[in-house]
Amino acid sequence: MNAPLGESLDAAIQRAGSAVTLLRDSQRRAFSHGTVSGQFTNWQSEVNSWRTGVGFMDQSHHMVDHYVKGPDAFKLLRYLAVNSFEGFRPGMAKQFVCCTPEGYYLGDCVLFYLEDELFNLVGRPTALDWVQYHVETGNWNVTTERDPQSMDRGGRPPLDYRYEVQGPLAGALMEKVTGKPLPEIKFFGMCDFTIAGHRVRALRHGMAGAVGFEMFGPWSEGDAVRDAILKAGEEFGLLRVGSIAYSTANLESGWVPGPLPAIFSHDSMKAYREWLPAKSAGSLAGSFASANIEDYYVTPFDLGYDRIVKFDHDFVGAEALQKMEKRRKKVTLVWDAQDMARVVSSAWMEGPKYKHFNMPKARYGLYQMDAVLVGGKPAGISLDCGYIANERKIVSLAVVDQEFTATDTEVTVLWGENPVSKKPQVEPHDQTEVKALVAPAPYGAHARNTYRK
Repeated sequence: MNAPLGESLDAAIQRAGSAVTLLRDSQRRAFSHGTVSGQFTNWQSEVNSWRTGVGFMDQSHHMVDHYVKGPDAFKLLRYLAVNSFEGFRPGMAKQFVCCTPEGYYLGDCVLFYLEDELFNLVGRPTALDWVQYHVETGNWNVTTERDPQSMDRGGRPPLDYRYEVQGPLAGALMEKVTGKPLPEIKFFGMCDFTIAGHRVRALRHGMAGAVGFEMFGPWSEGDAVRDAILKAGEEFGLLRVGSIAYSTANLESGWVPGPLPAIFSHDSMKAYREWLPAKSAGSLAGSFASANIEDYYVTPFDLGYDRIVKFDHDFVGAEALQKMEKRRKKVTLVWDAQDMARVVSSAWMEGPKYKHFNMPKARYGLYQMDAVLVGGKPAGISLDCGYIANERKIVSLAVVDQEFTATDTEVTVLWGENPVSKKPQVEPHDQTEVKALVAPAPYGAHARNTYRK
Protein backbone atom coordinates (compact mmCIF):
# COMPACT_ATOMS: atom_id res chain seq x y z
CA MET A 1 0.00 0.00 0.00
CA ASN A 2 1.32 3.42 -0.93
CA ALA A 3 1.22 6.02 1.83
CA PRO A 4 0.03 9.61 1.24
CA LEU A 5 2.80 12.18 1.31
CA GLY A 6 3.61 13.18 4.87
CA GLU A 7 1.54 10.42 6.49
CA SER A 8 2.79 9.04 9.79
CA LEU A 9 3.32 5.35 10.40
CA ASP A 10 0.54 5.36 12.98
CA ALA A 11 -1.90 6.90 10.52
CA ALA A 12 -0.87 4.42 7.82
CA ILE A 13 -1.56 1.48 10.12
CA GLN A 14 -5.01 2.87 10.92
CA ARG A 15 -5.72 3.39 7.21
CA ALA A 16 -4.63 -0.15 6.28
CA GLY A 17 -6.59 -1.70 9.12
CA SER A 18 -3.60 -3.46 10.66
CA ALA A 19 0.18 -3.35 10.67
CA VAL A 20 0.35 -6.81 9.05
CA THR A 21 -1.81 -5.70 6.12
CA LEU A 22 0.22 -2.52 5.68
CA LEU A 23 3.52 -4.41 5.57
CA ARG A 24 2.35 -7.47 3.66
CA ASP A 25 0.98 -5.47 0.72
CA SER A 26 3.58 -2.68 0.79
CA GLN A 27 4.58 -1.27 -2.59
CA ARG A 28 7.97 -0.16 -1.29
CA ARG A 29 11.06 -1.74 -2.85
CA ALA A 30 13.02 -4.31 -0.92
CA PHE A 31 16.44 -3.31 0.41
CA SER A 32 18.93 -2.31 -2.28
CA HIS A 33 22.72 -2.11 -2.22
CA GLY A 34 22.48 1.07 -4.25
CA THR A 35 24.58 2.10 -7.20
CA VAL A 36 27.47 -0.40 -6.96
CA SER A 37 27.73 -2.82 -9.90
CA GLY A 38 26.10 -6.18 -9.35
CA GLN A 39 29.26 -8.02 -10.34
CA PHE A 40 32.65 -7.05 -11.72
CA THR A 41 33.68 -10.56 -12.80
CA ASN A 42 31.18 -13.18 -11.61
CA TRP A 43 29.59 -13.29 -8.20
CA GLN A 44 30.78 -16.84 -7.44
CA SER A 45 34.45 -15.89 -7.84
CA GLU A 46 33.87 -12.65 -5.97
CA VAL A 47 32.38 -14.56 -3.02
CA ASN A 48 35.38 -16.88 -3.04
CA SER A 49 37.80 -13.93 -2.93
CA TRP A 50 37.18 -13.25 0.76
CA ARG A 51 37.70 -16.93 1.57
CA THR A 52 40.89 -17.65 -0.41
CA GLY A 53 42.41 -14.32 -1.50
CA VAL A 54 41.36 -10.72 -1.13
CA GLY A 55 38.27 -8.82 -2.21
CA PHE A 56 37.58 -5.09 -2.44
CA MET A 57 34.07 -3.75 -1.69
CA ASP A 58 32.72 -0.26 -2.22
CA GLN A 59 30.25 0.27 0.63
CA SER A 60 29.79 4.01 0.07
CA HIS A 61 26.24 3.89 -1.24
CA HIS A 62 23.88 1.47 0.51
CA MET A 63 24.22 2.41 4.18
CA VAL A 64 23.07 5.50 6.06
CA ASP A 65 25.52 7.64 8.06
CA HIS A 66 24.05 9.43 11.07
CA TYR A 67 26.35 11.80 12.96
CA VAL A 68 25.56 12.66 16.58
CA LYS A 69 27.55 15.46 18.17
CA GLY A 70 27.49 17.32 21.46
CA PRO A 71 28.06 17.15 25.23
CA ASP A 72 25.18 14.68 25.73
CA ALA A 73 25.95 12.39 22.77
CA PHE A 74 27.61 9.70 24.88
CA LYS A 75 24.82 9.71 27.48
CA LEU A 76 22.08 9.57 24.83
CA LEU A 77 23.58 6.63 22.95
CA ARG A 78 24.31 4.71 26.16
CA TYR A 79 20.69 5.24 27.23
CA LEU A 80 19.42 3.69 24.00
CA ALA A 81 21.88 0.79 23.73
CA VAL A 82 21.73 -2.64 25.31
CA ASN A 83 25.55 -2.64 25.09
CA SER A 84 27.90 -1.60 27.85
CA PHE A 85 29.76 1.67 27.23
CA GLU A 86 32.40 0.97 29.90
CA GLY A 87 35.84 1.70 28.44
CA PHE A 88 34.33 2.99 25.20
CA ARG A 89 36.46 5.87 23.96
CA PRO A 90 37.39 7.74 20.78
CA GLY A 91 39.01 5.51 18.18
CA MET A 92 36.76 2.55 18.98
CA ALA A 93 33.62 1.06 17.42
CA LYS A 94 30.94 -1.39 18.46
CA GLN A 95 27.72 -2.94 17.28
CA PHE A 96 24.93 -0.72 18.60
CA VAL A 97 21.76 -2.66 19.49
CA CYS A 98 18.58 -1.10 20.84
CA CYS A 99 15.21 -2.42 21.92
CA THR A 100 11.75 -1.18 22.83
CA PRO A 101 10.55 -0.59 26.40
CA GLU A 102 9.02 -4.09 26.21
CA GLY A 103 12.44 -5.59 25.46
CA TYR A 104 11.88 -6.48 21.82
CA TYR A 105 14.47 -5.86 19.11
CA LEU A 106 14.21 -2.43 17.48
CA GLY A 107 17.41 -2.04 15.43
CA ASP A 108 21.17 -2.33 15.21
CA CYS A 109 24.05 -0.66 13.39
CA VAL A 110 27.76 0.01 13.78
CA LEU A 111 28.64 2.87 16.13
CA PHE A 112 31.92 4.70 15.52
CA TYR A 113 33.34 6.84 18.34
CA LEU A 114 35.20 9.30 16.12
CA GLU A 115 36.34 11.90 18.63
CA ASP A 116 35.24 13.55 21.86
CA GLU A 117 31.50 14.29 21.60
CA LEU A 118 31.29 13.00 18.00
CA PHE A 119 29.81 9.66 16.94
CA ASN A 120 28.68 8.13 13.66
CA LEU A 121 26.03 5.43 13.43
CA VAL A 122 26.26 3.47 10.17
CA GLY A 123 23.66 1.02 8.90
CA ARG A 124 20.00 0.72 8.07
CA PRO A 125 17.71 3.57 9.17
CA THR A 126 15.81 1.70 11.90
CA ALA A 127 18.13 2.32 14.86
CA LEU A 128 19.14 5.70 13.45
CA ASP A 129 15.50 6.87 13.35
CA TRP A 130 15.11 5.83 17.00
CA VAL A 131 18.12 7.95 17.96
CA GLN A 132 16.83 10.93 15.99
CA TYR A 133 13.41 10.65 17.62
CA HIS A 134 14.96 10.95 21.07
CA VAL A 135 17.08 13.89 19.94
CA GLU A 136 14.01 15.76 18.73
CA THR A 137 11.65 14.87 21.58
CA GLY A 138 14.03 14.75 24.55
CA ASN A 139 16.18 17.21 26.41
CA TRP A 140 19.57 16.18 25.00
CA ASN A 141 22.31 18.70 24.22
CA VAL A 142 23.26 17.22 20.83
CA THR A 143 23.03 17.98 17.12
CA THR A 144 22.71 15.46 14.29
CA GLU A 145 23.43 15.19 10.58
CA ARG A 146 22.23 12.38 8.32
CA ASP A 147 23.66 11.21 5.01
CA PRO A 148 21.15 8.79 3.40
CA GLN A 149 21.65 6.00 0.88
CA SER A 150 22.74 7.12 -2.58
CA MET A 151 19.35 6.10 -3.99
CA ASP A 152 17.73 8.59 -1.61
CA ARG A 153 20.35 11.33 -1.81
CA GLY A 154 19.01 13.17 -4.85
CA GLY A 155 22.10 12.80 -7.03
CA ARG A 156 24.74 14.34 -4.77
CA PRO A 157 27.72 12.22 -3.70
CA PRO A 158 28.11 10.76 -0.19
CA LEU A 159 29.90 12.74 2.49
CA ASP A 160 32.38 9.90 2.95
CA TYR A 161 33.68 6.98 0.93
CA ARG A 162 33.56 3.61 2.66
CA TYR A 163 35.65 0.70 1.36
CA GLU A 164 36.41 -2.79 2.61
CA VAL A 165 39.23 -5.20 1.91
CA GLN A 166 38.55 -8.74 3.08
CA GLY A 167 40.26 -12.11 2.95
CA PRO A 168 43.41 -13.94 4.07
CA LEU A 169 45.59 -11.72 1.85
CA ALA A 170 44.03 -8.46 3.05
CA GLY A 171 46.72 -7.94 5.67
CA ALA A 172 49.55 -8.30 3.16
CA LEU A 173 47.74 -5.96 0.78
CA MET A 174 47.38 -3.28 3.45
CA GLU A 175 51.07 -3.54 4.34
CA LYS A 176 51.99 -3.07 0.69
CA VAL A 177 49.69 -0.12 0.06
CA THR A 178 50.70 1.67 3.29
CA GLY A 179 54.35 0.63 3.31
CA LYS A 180 54.12 -0.26 7.02
CA PRO A 181 53.46 -3.34 9.16
CA LEU A 182 49.88 -3.84 10.26
CA PRO A 183 49.10 -2.23 13.60
CA GLU A 184 48.19 -4.52 16.49
CA ILE A 185 44.47 -3.93 16.87
CA LYS A 186 41.68 -6.25 17.94
CA PHE A 187 38.47 -7.04 16.10
CA PHE A 188 36.36 -3.85 15.88
CA GLY A 189 39.31 -1.73 16.95
CA MET A 190 40.20 1.33 14.89
CA CYS A 191 43.43 2.72 13.47
CA ASP A 192 44.69 5.23 10.89
CA PHE A 193 46.43 4.43 7.61
CA THR A 194 48.08 6.76 5.12
CA ILE A 195 47.14 5.81 1.56
CA ALA A 196 47.94 7.91 -1.51
CA GLY A 197 48.99 10.70 0.85
CA HIS A 198 45.62 10.81 2.61
CA ARG A 199 44.62 9.94 6.16
CA VAL A 200 42.36 6.88 6.07
CA ARG A 201 40.44 5.82 9.16
CA ALA A 202 39.99 2.05 9.43
CA LEU A 203 37.94 -0.42 11.43
CA ARG A 204 39.43 -3.88 11.99
CA HIS A 205 36.60 -5.87 10.52
CA GLY A 206 36.00 -9.23 8.92
CA MET A 207 33.48 -11.02 6.73
CA ALA A 208 32.80 -14.72 7.40
CA GLY A 209 35.76 -14.75 9.78
CA ALA A 210 38.33 -13.48 7.25
CA VAL A 211 40.85 -10.72 7.96
CA GLY A 212 39.64 -7.34 6.81
CA PHE A 213 39.41 -3.60 7.22
CA GLU A 214 36.58 -1.14 6.65
CA MET A 215 38.07 2.22 5.63
CA PHE A 216 36.50 5.64 5.32
CA GLY A 217 37.35 9.27 4.70
CA PRO A 218 36.18 12.38 2.82
CA TRP A 219 34.49 11.59 -0.50
CA SER A 220 36.82 13.92 -2.39
CA GLU A 221 39.77 11.65 -1.50
CA GLY A 222 38.01 8.39 -2.30
CA ASP A 223 39.13 7.95 -5.91
CA ALA A 224 42.81 8.29 -5.03
CA VAL A 225 42.53 5.88 -2.10
CA ARG A 226 40.58 3.32 -4.13
CA ASP A 227 42.96 3.43 -7.08
CA ALA A 228 45.99 2.94 -4.81
CA ILE A 229 44.41 -0.11 -3.18
CA LEU A 230 43.41 -1.64 -6.51
CA LYS A 231 46.89 -1.06 -7.94
CA ALA A 232 48.59 -2.66 -4.94
CA GLY A 233 46.08 -5.49 -5.06
CA GLU A 234 47.13 -6.66 -8.52
CA GLU A 235 50.02 -8.58 -6.94
CA PHE A 236 47.58 -10.49 -4.73
CA GLY A 237 44.94 -11.25 -7.36
CA LEU A 238 42.48 -8.80 -5.80
CA LEU A 239 38.91 -9.00 -7.07
CA ARG A 240 36.39 -6.21 -6.85
CA VAL A 241 33.25 -7.52 -5.18
CA GLY A 242 29.87 -6.41 -6.51
CA SER A 243 26.61 -6.00 -4.65
CA ILE A 244 25.33 -9.48 -5.60
CA ALA A 245 28.20 -11.31 -3.91
CA TYR A 246 28.32 -8.93 -0.97
CA SER A 247 24.62 -9.49 -0.23
CA THR A 248 25.37 -13.11 0.77
CA ALA A 249 28.20 -12.37 3.22
CA ASN A 250 25.86 -12.18 6.20
CA LEU A 251 24.72 -15.76 5.60
CA GLU A 252 28.28 -16.91 6.26
CA SER A 253 28.90 -14.58 9.19
CA GLY A 254 25.56 -15.35 10.88
CA TRP A 255 24.34 -11.75 11.11
CA VAL A 256 20.64 -11.21 10.47
CA PRO A 257 20.28 -7.96 8.49
CA GLY A 258 17.47 -5.92 9.94
CA PRO A 259 14.76 -8.13 11.48
CA LEU A 260 11.33 -6.52 11.73
CA PRO A 261 11.49 -3.80 14.41
CA ALA A 262 8.95 -4.02 17.21
CA ILE A 263 7.52 -0.57 16.58
CA PHE A 264 4.08 -1.40 15.16
CA SER A 265 2.19 -1.95 18.44
CA HIS A 266 2.30 -1.22 22.19
CA ASP A 267 1.15 2.06 23.68
CA SER A 268 4.73 2.92 24.64
CA MET A 269 5.62 3.24 20.92
CA LYS A 270 2.58 5.25 19.81
CA ALA A 271 4.30 8.64 20.01
CA TYR A 272 7.16 7.22 17.95
CA ARG A 273 4.73 5.87 15.33
CA GLU A 274 3.12 9.30 15.13
CA TRP A 275 6.57 10.86 14.61
CA LEU A 276 7.90 8.30 12.11
CA PRO A 277 6.97 8.74 8.43
CA ALA A 278 4.91 5.91 6.92
CA LYS A 279 7.52 5.42 4.20
CA SER A 280 9.81 4.02 6.90
CA ALA A 281 7.56 1.01 7.46
CA GLY A 282 9.23 -1.34 4.96
CA SER A 283 7.70 -4.53 3.56
CA LEU A 284 6.98 -7.98 4.98
CA ALA A 285 7.50 -11.12 2.91
CA GLY A 286 7.38 -14.86 3.45
CA SER A 287 5.21 -17.74 4.60
CA PHE A 288 5.02 -16.86 8.30
CA ALA A 289 1.41 -15.73 8.64
CA SER A 290 -0.28 -14.26 11.69
CA ALA A 291 -2.79 -11.45 12.02
CA ASN A 292 -0.99 -10.33 15.19
CA ILE A 293 2.06 -8.20 14.39
CA GLU A 294 3.61 -9.04 17.76
CA ASP A 295 4.06 -12.65 16.62
CA TYR A 296 6.68 -11.33 14.18
CA TYR A 297 8.77 -9.62 16.88
CA VAL A 298 12.09 -11.03 18.03
CA THR A 299 14.25 -10.23 21.04
CA PRO A 300 17.96 -9.43 21.30
CA PHE A 301 18.33 -12.85 22.93
CA ASP A 302 16.71 -14.57 19.93
CA LEU A 303 19.31 -12.96 17.67
CA GLY A 304 22.31 -14.01 19.73
CA TYR A 305 22.90 -10.60 21.26
CA ASP A 306 22.69 -11.94 24.81
CA ARG A 307 26.51 -11.89 24.80
CA ILE A 308 26.47 -8.08 24.48
CA VAL A 309 23.43 -7.21 26.61
CA LYS A 310 24.83 -5.65 29.78
CA PHE A 311 22.82 -4.44 32.75
CA ASP A 312 25.61 -2.19 34.02
CA HIS A 313 23.67 0.90 32.90
CA ASP A 314 20.10 2.12 32.63
CA PHE A 315 18.76 1.77 29.09
CA VAL A 316 15.41 1.61 27.31
CA GLY A 317 14.01 -1.90 27.78
CA ALA A 318 16.44 -2.99 30.51
CA GLU A 319 13.77 -3.91 33.05
CA ALA A 320 11.82 -5.97 30.51
CA LEU A 321 14.94 -7.75 29.26
CA GLN A 322 15.93 -8.76 32.78
CA LYS A 323 12.62 -10.59 33.15
CA MET A 324 12.51 -12.06 29.63
CA GLU A 325 12.81 -15.80 29.02
CA LYS A 326 15.37 -16.90 26.41
CA ARG A 327 12.84 -18.88 24.37
CA ARG A 328 14.58 -19.08 21.00
CA LYS A 329 18.07 -19.29 19.57
CA LYS A 330 19.64 -18.15 16.31
CA VAL A 331 20.75 -21.00 14.03
CA THR A 332 21.59 -21.68 10.40
CA LEU A 333 19.16 -23.90 8.48
CA VAL A 334 20.71 -25.90 5.64
CA TRP A 335 17.98 -26.47 3.06
CA ASP A 336 17.60 -29.90 1.45
CA ALA A 337 19.27 -30.05 -1.97
CA GLN A 338 16.63 -32.25 -3.62
CA ASP A 339 13.75 -30.15 -2.31
CA MET A 340 15.46 -27.03 -3.62
CA ALA A 341 16.01 -28.68 -7.02
CA ARG A 342 12.25 -29.29 -7.10
CA VAL A 343 11.54 -25.63 -6.17
CA VAL A 344 13.84 -24.19 -8.82
CA SER A 345 12.91 -26.63 -11.61
CA SER A 346 9.20 -25.89 -11.14
CA ALA A 347 9.83 -22.85 -13.35
CA TRP A 348 10.08 -25.14 -16.41
CA MET A 349 8.41 -28.39 -15.31
CA GLU A 350 4.75 -29.34 -15.56
CA GLY A 351 2.81 -29.03 -12.32
CA PRO A 352 2.87 -26.49 -9.46
CA LYS A 353 5.05 -23.40 -9.88
CA TYR A 354 6.74 -22.36 -6.65
CA LYS A 355 7.95 -18.94 -5.56
CA HIS A 356 11.04 -17.97 -7.58
CA PHE A 357 14.18 -18.44 -5.50
CA ASN A 358 16.52 -15.71 -6.61
CA MET A 359 20.21 -16.63 -6.65
CA PRO A 360 22.21 -16.00 -4.64
CA LYS A 361 19.97 -13.95 -2.31
CA ALA A 362 16.30 -14.87 -2.20
CA ARG A 363 14.85 -12.19 0.08
CA TYR A 364 11.86 -10.55 -1.64
CA GLY A 365 10.80 -8.14 1.10
CA LEU A 366 12.67 -5.92 3.50
CA TYR A 367 11.64 -8.29 6.30
CA GLN A 368 11.80 -11.91 5.11
CA MET A 369 9.95 -14.18 7.54
CA ASP A 370 9.21 -17.80 6.62
CA ALA A 371 7.54 -20.33 8.90
CA VAL A 372 9.69 -23.09 10.43
CA LEU A 373 7.80 -26.24 11.41
CA VAL A 374 8.56 -29.46 13.28
CA GLY A 375 5.97 -32.21 12.96
CA GLY A 376 3.65 -29.70 11.30
CA LYS A 377 3.71 -27.39 14.33
CA PRO A 378 5.34 -23.92 14.58
CA ALA A 379 8.96 -24.09 15.74
CA GLY A 380 10.44 -20.72 14.73
CA ILE A 381 10.97 -18.21 11.94
CA SER A 382 13.44 -18.23 9.06
CA LEU A 383 14.65 -14.64 8.64
CA ASP A 384 17.02 -14.45 5.65
CA CYS A 385 17.82 -16.98 2.93
CA GLY A 386 20.17 -17.53 0.02
CA TYR A 387 23.06 -19.47 -1.47
CA ILE A 388 26.55 -19.61 0.07
CA ALA A 389 28.87 -20.13 -2.88
CA ASN A 390 31.83 -20.98 -0.65
CA GLU A 391 29.87 -23.86 0.88
CA ARG A 392 27.63 -24.70 -2.09
CA LYS A 393 24.61 -24.67 0.21
CA ILE A 394 21.20 -23.04 0.29
CA VAL A 395 20.80 -21.76 3.84
CA SER A 396 18.79 -19.39 5.96
CA LEU A 397 19.35 -17.70 9.29
CA ALA A 398 16.53 -18.49 11.68
CA VAL A 399 15.37 -18.20 15.27
CA VAL A 400 13.97 -21.51 16.51
CA ASP A 401 12.60 -22.79 19.81
CA GLN A 402 15.33 -23.98 22.17
CA GLU A 403 14.28 -27.65 21.99
CA PHE A 404 15.06 -27.78 18.26
CA THR A 405 18.50 -26.15 18.22
CA ALA A 406 20.66 -29.29 18.28
CA THR A 407 22.82 -29.71 15.17
CA ASP A 408 21.19 -31.88 12.46
CA THR A 409 17.68 -31.52 13.89
CA GLU A 410 15.32 -31.83 10.92
CA VAL A 411 12.81 -29.02 10.41
CA THR A 412 10.59 -27.84 7.58
CA VAL A 413 10.60 -24.37 6.01
CA LEU A 414 7.44 -23.21 4.24
CA TRP A 415 8.51 -21.49 1.02
CA GLY A 416 6.15 -19.04 -0.68
CA GLU A 417 3.16 -17.02 0.44
CA ASN A 418 -0.40 -18.24 0.94
CA PRO A 419 -2.33 -16.15 0.16
CA VAL A 420 0.00 -14.37 -2.25
CA SER A 421 0.51 -10.75 -1.23
CA LYS A 422 0.10 -7.66 -3.43
CA LYS A 423 3.78 -6.71 -3.37
CA PRO A 424 4.90 -5.93 -6.94
CA GLN A 425 7.91 -8.25 -6.68
CA VAL A 426 5.76 -11.31 -5.88
CA GLU A 427 4.48 -13.39 -8.79
CA PRO A 428 1.59 -15.92 -8.64
CA HIS A 429 2.94 -19.14 -7.12
CA ASP A 430 2.21 -22.19 -4.99
CA GLN A 431 3.50 -22.69 -1.47
CA THR A 432 5.64 -25.75 -0.71
CA GLU A 433 7.61 -27.41 2.08
CA VAL A 434 11.41 -27.62 2.10
CA LYS A 435 13.25 -29.90 4.51
CA ALA A 436 16.20 -28.37 6.35
CA LEU A 437 18.79 -29.35 8.96
CA VAL A 438 19.78 -27.18 11.90
CA ALA A 439 23.43 -26.03 11.94
CA PRO A 440 25.36 -23.45 14.00
CA ALA A 441 25.41 -19.74 13.20
CA PRO A 442 27.85 -18.67 11.85
CA TYR A 443 27.75 -21.73 9.58
CA GLY A 444 31.44 -21.91 8.76
CA ALA A 445 33.72 -23.08 11.57
CA HIS A 446 36.38 -20.52 10.59
CA ALA A 447 33.95 -17.62 10.96
CA ARG A 448 32.48 -19.02 14.16
CA ASN A 449 35.80 -19.45 15.89
CA THR A 450 37.45 -16.28 14.57
CA TYR A 451 34.67 -13.92 15.63
CA ARG A 452 34.61 -15.25 19.18
CA LYS A 453 38.38 -14.69 19.46
